[in-house]
Amino acid sequence: MDTPVLYDYWRSTASYRVRIALNLAGIDYTPVVVNLLDGEHRGDAHLARNPQGLVPALEIDGLMLTQSLAIIEYLVETRGVSLLPDDAADRARVRALAHSIAMDIHPVCNLNVVAHVMELTGGGDAVRLAWMQKFIGQGLAAFEKMLDHPSTGAFCHGDTPGLADICLIPQLFNADRWGVDLSGFKRITAIRAACDQLPGFANAHPDKNNF
Repeated sequence: MDTPVLYDYWRSTASYRVRIALNLAGIDYTPVVVNLLDGEHRGDAHLARNPQGLVPALEIDGLMLTQSLAIIEYLVETRGVSLLPDDAADRARVRALAHSIAMDIHPVCNLNVVAHVMELTGGGDAVRLAWMQKFIGQGLAAFEKMLDHPSTGAFCHGDTPGLADICLIPQLFNADRWGVDLSGFKRITAIRAACDQLPGFANAHPDKNNF
């Protein structure tokens, strides 16, 4: 079986999610950089992989997969990695946590979206920073409240990492980048500390994947 190929950009939080999942699943892969700053994601080669012009894209099992959460669930279904609970209600909770980041915080803080806002408003760096801090901060505040639940353990759900943690940790990297105050998020901070101890998370960090 051919080694999977991950078309990736080191600072992309969506790519960061997939790197964590691949690591937790014990899947070796070949990284191929798609340089967003150079516009490689808009080139013909990458658009043939993903017509949306986004990263990541994962070439695996003769398929070209896109969308980070869809990729991760494919790994769950085909590689036996346990990133979602067995119980339907618990799966719904974990997906709600994951989606609150991947579908609510992330899209409005995508650099293309924010660049367009800046273009429409004539805003500068201060406006960009205020935008990022507002939407990341309020999204994580809601996430912190969602963690006030009996099923929260050392990780977002129980005592093993899963899909919600895989979405949370890259978003915290982005929060740090934009100077979001995380000091009031005690549950999030504890989960981050637990994830930091795991090689699957540590080895996926952008600082280790800036090729």
